[in-house]
Amino acid sequence: MEKEMICIGCPLGCNLIVKVDGEEILVSGNTCPNGEKYAKEEISNPARIITSTVEVKNGELTRVSCKSQRAIPKDKIFDVMKEIRKKEVVAPVKIGDILIENVCDTDINIIATKNIKKEV
Repeated sequence: MEKEMICIGCPLGCNLIVKVDGEEILVSGNTCPNGEKYAKEEISNPARIITSTVEVKNGELTRVSCKSQRAIPKDKIFDVMKEIRKKEVVAPVKIGDILIENVCDTDINIIATKNIKKEV
């Protein structure tokens, strides 16, 4: 199998050609080691950082931005988003607070990325 992709490992955005032959993954077109690493991970275990919002009760704002602490396997993204949509937190919320621990048994936490003060 041969696949073309654009690397997102650094700002250069190299055009990569990835050849998969059994267990062997050969990458060409990258100008730095990040390209090879990105392509191999994308082929063998694709994952993404999730960003979203969670509902806040009694806060100055009604939602708080959040993200996964690490990349979530792509096959778990829809399940993780369902959990995020169900979650409600109570103000105050601080940047870095864990909003959902071990989301969908991934050993990855969903954390707040904004401070939300309690409603006055």
